[in-house]
Amino acid sequence: MNLPNALTVGRIFLVPLLVVVLLTKFEGRLIFGVRKELIGAAIFGLGSLTDVLDGYLARRRKQITTLGQLMDPLADKLLITAALVSLVQMDLAPAWMVAVILGREFAVTVLRSIAHARGMVIPASPLGKIKMASEVVAILLLILVGSGVGAVREPPLREFFVIGTIALWIAMVTATISGVDYYRRASRELGFRL
Repeated sequence: MNLPNALTVGRIFLVPLLVVVLLTKFEGRLIFGVRKELIGAAIFGLGSLTDVLDGYLARRRKQITTLGQLMDPLADKLLITAALVSLVQMDLAPAWMVAVILGREFAVTVLRSIAHARGMVIPASPLGKIKMASEVVAILLLILVGSGVGAVREPPLREFFVIGTIALWIAMVTATISGVDYYRRASRELGFRL
């Protein structure tokens, strides 16, 4: 297994660890003396960093593999899904917004699978990259808030919550628009309509 694929597999293994850290009630909200929100943000940040690194290394080292091309989007979706669902459970993200974002993710995954089965690749759009960046910002900031919406009263938690919520709105809007654009491009390339 090459290094880019190892990073992708590592990201998949971070997913259950992230959920355990975010959703388990630790005494004093501490894990080995560190606030669980900081550990959760670090785990999510590391997972996001491996997403950037695996693609960069695969291209730079010319180690692009079919396995990597299939596993990378899966690892991304698992990490984002786990984080967003955890934020809903923590009362830090509205369930309906998360449902819209995740619905788009699954729809695009189906379209990518159909395209792959037909030997085609439909590249990500710039809007999809904006969506991903705003998801990462939203998730990191909202994880750091960690104590629930009702407890967000003092800086910097208030600012983290406001900026994180704005980033989540941007993610939802760009997810919707880029999802429609992806469907439009896929239907043109694949010659089908739903």
